Amino acid sequence: MDTFEILSQLCSAAGVSGAEGSAAETAAKLLEEYGEVTLDNALGSVICKVGSWEDGKPVVLLDAHIDEIGMIVTYITEDGFLKISGCGGLDTRLLLAQQVTVYGKEKLTGIVTSTPPHLEKDSSVAPDLDSVFIDIGFTSRENAAKYVSLGDRVLIENKAERLAGSRVTSKAIDDRSGCTAILKTLELLNGQQTAYNIAVCFSTQEEVGERGAKTTAYDISADYAIVVDVSFARTHYESEEECGIMGKGAMIGIAPSLSREMSDGFISLAEEKGIPYQLEVMSGKTGTNADAIGVSGSGTKAVTISIPEKHMHTPVEIVDINDIDNTALLIAEYLKRV
Repeated sequence: MDTFEILSQLCSAAGVSGAEGSAAETAAKLLEEYGEVTLDNALGSVICKVGSWEDGKPVVLLDAHIDEIGMIVTYITEDGFLKISGCGGLDTRLLLAQQVTVYGKEKLTGIVTSTPPHLEKDSSVAPDLDSVFIDIGFTSRENAAKYVSLGDRVLIENKAERLAGSRVTSKAIDDRSGCTAILKTLELLNGQQTAYNIAVCFSTQEEVGERGAKTTAYDISADYAIVVDVSFARTHYESEEECGIMGKGAMIGIAPSLSREMSDGFISLAEEKGIPYQLEVMSGKTGTNADAIGVSGSGTKAVTISIPEKHMHTPVEIVDINDIDNTALLIAEYLKRV
């Protein structure tokens, strides 16, 4: 399947942390052709044991998180407005006057309230979430509560759209692009021999503490883990030391918390095969599911392979399709190598 089509299907599904049902269902359908798919009973992560496992082969876990940044309803005011809090590291600078979808008893359209600039005393400071309200059109708590419950999730909806060249924008590209890369990896490997028994986890609740990956890693007890996530791509004036470059390939992670053996293996393979890559050096933890998977059970050798992304944790994230495809190619070649 076309990479953009896979990414578009995944990004269009709702999946705020802790309420990933729609996104998980979409991902499960895309995984079905590659092996037995199950859902983690406790946290709802999507798990697939790929193909037929062979005795004696080491187990590798391919992980990408399926949840996305969003909001949760915390209170309904007397005049029918909704108060919210963030699920994950929401960029509040983007909220004012946004159109949102409230996933209540039915889908409702809402508007994040804002003060007109003519009446605003100080517009230089971004609002905090405590001062933000959502207007869904009702004028009383009684009427609003017929459709919305505390704990319902809220999203700024943006579907996947092509930009110039090979770049794409959407909500939830963090980390549906990682899920897409893993699906493309399985497509490349379909019917081929690999050096590993392969398990896939599209994990839930990464944005609120890497929770889904913890339970799956314990259950799978893999020997190795490849965690596919996004990382910062340089936009204008950010430090080149801290950012990757879009279109220059996957970012291979190097960190004290990662397996240097796996990092070096990916680097040498990329150079041998002529697959574009970049390095991402981190001084401690990675801020990804690799942190949880690496210390699960008796421990797992883990590495991060990241896709450069602009505008992270916003509804207009951008990636380059070529980076997704090259990430998939790199992982597929690694899994074929003994």
